[in-house]
Amino acid sequence: MRNAAAPRAALSDMWPVLLGLGVLFVPSLYSLMTGLWATEEQAHGPIILGLSLWLLYRQWPDMERASAGEAGSKMGWPLFVLGLLLYIFGRSQAVFAFEIGSIIVLLASIILLKFGVRALRYQWFPFFFMLFMIPLPGGIVSLLTMPMKMAVSWATEHILYALGYPIARAGVILQIGQYQLLVADACAGLQTLLTLEALGLFYLNVVRHSSAFRNVVLAILIIPISFTANVTRVITLSLVTYYLGDAAGQGFLHGFAGMVLFVTALVLILGVDSLLHLFVRRREQTVAGEKA
Repeated sequence: MRNAAAPRAALSDMWPVLLGLGVLFVPSLYSLMTGLWATEEQAHGPIILGLSLWLLYRQWPDMERASAGEAGSKMGWPLFVLGLLLYIFGRSQAVFAFEIGSIIVLLASIILLKFGVRALRYQWFPFFFMLFMIPLPGGIVSLLTMPMKMAVSWATEHILYALGYPIARAGVILQIGQYQLLVADACAGLQTLLTLEALGLFYLNVVRHSSAFRNVVLAILIIPISFTANVTRVITLSLVTYYLGDAAGQGFLHGFAGMVLFVTALVLILGVDSLLHLFVRRREQTVAGEKA
């Protein structure tokens, strides 16, 4: 059973550090929440940050036990300076990748300075998970997004056509009935895929299966699961537009389709994980029967 008082005691001991981080990052977080993270493409940013901080808090007692007796490392100082430089440049020049990345670097440097290398190694996943909130360069996003949108549009067209709906496609433009829909980056883009991949990795970290086979296979299957969730979202938007009109499709229900995306992905991840659990258990029973 975790000692909930341990992280609280550590946080109270580090209040000057937390106060300094607050002075630095509260203005940045406000700017991000009212700017970049308010866009549909980057709306996952605050979710990733919140889950990462929760993981840090959750693993704090185990981290302290793992690093007991180890002094803080001076290697944290160069990392701390690097984080400050990234923050200054990113904040002053509006380079969001540097500004957001500085959060990761500074938090990692503080753990390294206070608790040592073993503690930072223990907390590797929350910091890795934070990387998903850093926006990718526009050139890479544009290069990879178009093939993904084409694939999602193609799948949506063929599924709805097989179900008897009057639908046609020209590139990433779907014509269903009298309405045209453009499959946008937010509906089937690289950022959506990365967000769903992050959701899957977070799930794996929380459940912590003992079977390496189960973990590896589920991590690999997250990619087709993400594609399936994207197709489900575009199909939902297409049907909403077809039955309720263009205003409904582009209005409130467009946001609801985003919820459909994540709910679909979560249900698929849980379903696939349950099937893998049955497979692994039967394989273990078979191996145990052969040994007997």
